[in-house]
Amino acid sequence: MTQTYHIQGMTCKGCKDSVTRAFNALEGVDAVEVDLEKGIALIGMSTAVQTHVFKQALPSKFTLIDPQIALEKNVTNGVKKTTKVSKLRQLKPLFLIFGFLLLICGALNLKAFTSLDFMLDFMGLFFFVFSLFKLLDLSGFAMSFAMYDPLAKRVPFYGMVYPFLELILGFSLLAQIQVPITLVVTIIVLGITTIGVALALVQKKQIRCACLGTVLKLPMTQATFIENSLMIFMATTILLIQNI
Repeated sequence: MTQTYHIQGMTCKGCKDSVTRAFNALEGVDAVEVDLEKGIALIGMSTAVQTHVFKQALPSKFTLIDPQIALEKNVTNGVKKTTKVSKLRQLKPLFLIFGFLLLICGALNLKAFTSLDFMLDFMGLFFFVFSLFKLLDLSGFAMSFAMYDPLAKRVPFYGMVYPFLELILGFSLLAQIQVPITLVVTIIVLGITTIGVALALVQKKQIRCACLGTVLKLPMTQATFIENSLMIFMATTILLIQNI
């Protein structure tokens, strides 16, 4: 008998291999075929294996959805039909963080408001907060990041240093140290990532956004593209204002 399970949390080939090994080690399992893009595992069994056994065998970073539950959630062939509302709910942490950053920047610049200082503070805090989430699971972030960032795909080590680069950029922007250079680096770094995000969206890849690391499971959506584009726009605007 063959059973199909939907696996959440798989972001790379390493995840696929980890899930495959975990299921192959179970007694009664004859064959395991994992489809990373669809997020499913087809398991051939000589004897019936209970769903909870598969759940216990998986590493903690993965989540297995029971076939019956999947059916109730409109999962067809292991792929969940995501509605616009569900995407908004998944992106709620991102919207909350942006809202809090805007409030903090508003408070910092309330008495002597200038658009230049406001944008510098926002960008600096953005890098600080987003690097923090990435550093909570550095290796997991690097693997997820390599799924769509062009440079991280070719140079895996780049994914490991990227959060520290964000941290340096954030510090430089908040302290207003070498601002023009920092802004140029910001445009280049986020520009590369934005290209990868755009390609992933065009190709309709079902991958997880690594902007907030692996702690918060955010889908790759247009919001990710807009988030990066906004930062690039602000960096470019500040450079133009300083040169006028």
